[in-house]
Amino acid sequence: MVTVRTVAALFALVPGLLGAAGFDHFYNLEYDEAIQEFRKAIERDPANADNHNHLAQAVLYRDMYLAGAIESELVSGNNPFLSRAKIKIPAEDAKMFDGAIARSMEIAQARLKSSPKDTTALYSLGVAYGLRGNYNFLVRRAWMDALKDATQARKLHNRVTELDSGFIDARLVQGVHDYVVGSLPWNWRLLGFLVGFHGDREGGVKTLKLVAREGNLNRVDAEILLAVVYRRERRAAEAIPLLNDLIRRYPRNYILRLEMVQMYADLGKKQDALAVLETMEKLKQSEAPGYGKLPAEKIYYSRGNLLFWYNDLDPAIENLKRVTARVSAVDLNTGMNAWLRLGQIYDLKKQRSQAEAAYRQAINGAPDSDAAKESRKYLSRPYRRG
Repeated sequence: MVTVRTVAALFALVPGLLGAAGFDHFYNLEYDEAIQEFRKAIERDPANADNHNHLAQAVLYRDMYLAGAIESELVSGNNPFLSRAKIKIPAEDAKMFDGAIARSMEIAQARLKSSPKDTTALYSLGVAYGLRGNYNFLVRRAWMDALKDATQARKLHNRVTELDSGFIDARLVQGVHDYVVGSLPWNWRLLGFLVGFHGDREGGVKTLKLVAREGNLNRVDAEILLAVVYRRERRAAEAIPLLNDLIRRYPRNYILRLEMVQMYADLGKKQDALAVLETMEKLKQSEAPGYGKLPAEKIYYSRGNLLFWYNDLDPAIENLKRVTARVSAVDLNTGMNAWLRLGQIYDLKKQRSQAEAAYRQAINGAPDSDAAKESRKYLSRPYRRG
């Protein structure tokens, strides 16, 4: 949805099954309800590996959502796959995730033992490896393990398409893997388990387009991942139609509209971006489904951040102050970035003492965050547009 910053990092392989009960909740950010549905599915059919994968996926994404990671641009910077702080999840959730993945793998491997060419089992096993790679990347911050799991998922899904070229959904992992490996620094591509996988950024994009167009199980996931890629590649105009389609399908997912704001901003369409935020405010005021849980401070931050980049500094301050006045209403990432932005604006207005105070708030609130690291830099040298 990724982040997402989105919805998700590119290791966040989202192998959903669109017809499964629970995925309407999942794509609308209703993770507690999704988890309940997937547990019911396991009770009805405990020998189905996909049901266990779905539960693991919903547990992980709930914790990503609560940490603000789905809205965070996990894919950014010069070393995009290596630079973000890990997500902390409750021990109970870690146990639930690990148990679901282990059970899924056990079921799939048992089927493959008796039928090595079972494409359904190969696909499910690849999904489990992809989800575990996601967990290793986002939670454990175990880079090598994450990439190994992603590569194993790729190998398994390659086997699926070798056996059944019409299994388009198995190409989602292939497309993501090609893009990820093609985006890694050259020295990472020399790792032994990546031998034979050179990566292909544009080829990965083409594969994701194929799944978005012709897939059955993973069409929505391909659209989400394409939107993430297009933002990273500064191809906002191509992301907007995808986001419009996703908003139509999942109207309770407010993150999709927040992402639309960013796309319009990247295109220089300030008024269109502001209009999306105005729509979100009206939806919240009318208590539209999904918007009751949206903190107003999320909208204020998005507007303040937008106005900051357009150099409308006074209204940007007004919006960002509304966030910092109630920082507990938003996730830590949003709160600390609000303080950082305030500091930068005060620097641009030559109000140095106020800038320094805002930077210290970002540092004290989350010392290990990206906002804190950037704030420390501006304590010694005032922020300037550059």
